[in-house]
Amino acid sequence: MKVGDKIKFDFAGKKKEAVVDKLFANSVYLKVDFDKDKQKTVKRKLSQVDGGKAKKSKK
Repeated sequence: MKVGDKIKFDFAGKKKEAVVDKLFANSVYLKVDFDKDKQKTVKRKLSQVDGGKAKKSKK
């Protein structure tokens, strides 16, 4: 996962499409388009977004 990638994540029981805005070791900031609020920033843990598959190795 990189900044600018389009991903899908669970939000209120539905799959929403988002663009990765900022990426940190344990969290990710996503830009999401809602019906009444375009380009809203949502923060999620990496484990919630993709099951922790994209964690960086510290070797």
